[in-house]
Amino acid sequence: MPHKVIISGGGTGGHIFPAVAIAKEIQRRYPDTEILFVGANGRMEMEKIPQEGYAIQGLDISGLKRSLSLENFKVLWRFVSSYFKAKGILKSFQPDVVIGTGGYASLAILAAAGRNGYPGLIWEGNGYAGLTNKLLAKRVSTICTGFEGMEQFFPKEKTVCTGNPVRPEILNLPSKSEALAFFGFDSSRPVVFITGGSLGARTINQSIQNQLTALESAGVQVIWQTGKNFQATTQMPAQTKIFTFLKEMHFAYAASDLVVSRAGALSIAEIAVAGKASILVPSPNVTDDHQTQNALKITQIDGAVLVKDSDATTLLVPEILRLCADTQTLQGMQQSVSRAARPEATAAIVNEVEKIWKH
Repeated sequence: MPHKVIISGGGTGGHIFPAVAIAKEIQRRYPDTEILFVGANGRMEMEKIPQEGYAIQGLDISGLKRSLSLENFKVLWRFVSSYFKAKGILKSFQPDVVIGTGGYASLAILAAAGRNGYPGLIWEGNGYAGLTNKLLAKRVSTICTGFEGMEQFFPKEKTVCTGNPVRPEILNLPSKSEALAFFGFDSSRPVVFITGGSLGARTINQSIQNQLTALESAGVQVIWQTGKNFQATTQMPAQTKIFTFLKEMHFAYAASDLVVSRAGALSIAEIAVAGKASILVPSPNVTDDHQTQNALKITQIDGAVLVKDSDATTLLVPEILRLCADTQTLQGMQQSVSRAARPEATAAIVNEVEKIWKH
């Protein structure tokens, strides 16, 4: 009898892309598996998941405001209604396992699954566990983590360090020459890939925009993914390729000598698998400052440089220029970060799914 799987992950690419990677690995092993995604209405998963060829159902759910706000009463009401809708989805679909990779909808569907006897698996990619996964830990069968030492947050007997799943195309990068040709770049000059994620990173974007001329003068070629929330206001040099959203991320990684990024779990996993030196600028707008914890895991092994968000305006571009001029340091960082890579992470997570099926 074919397996049936519900996967919930959304809000940002850092939740969506791992969810899709897990789905593809399940279907690679079990082609007749029926997979249903559950997301939050109005969030990017409702667009991205159908583009990947999967069905998705939406819940009217959102996150709590951090400040005291009457809006939180609406949030709680939406969660209750989403929980009961999730129960209906479970009853109708009858999954063998429910997988959560983060996002608002994950809490509702995994909570309903745990309460109603459906086995669950959650993935915590960060070096500091989020509130949603802490709440769900008692209700799921397995907790997969991106970093070692996460037993401080979760029951040890349920916790397995698998690493963080990355998109299949990042595991099999094209040659550098092919990637440089894709962007029309010169092989004799350094390439920097700048990304703040699918939604963008305002501080990174503004820092780059303010000092594009310095990068141009130094002969640095730039691949710049701004995200949808930023519109560049300066004219782009010919050697700067700007994108709101870059679907061909594998070409960007393959072409680059240095990556500038936020320090989300997925971003770090992809940088490590690609074996790239990086400057990490942790977002200050995340719970428990978990992106700084992520970045420290890599800087401690000399695989990356950390620039605080508050310092980015003055330090980011000078740091890019320093590293681009220091080939030996770049190569050392690439070797260090490669040792932290977990290219088998997606397969390891699906191995845990198989254990649930066999239990």
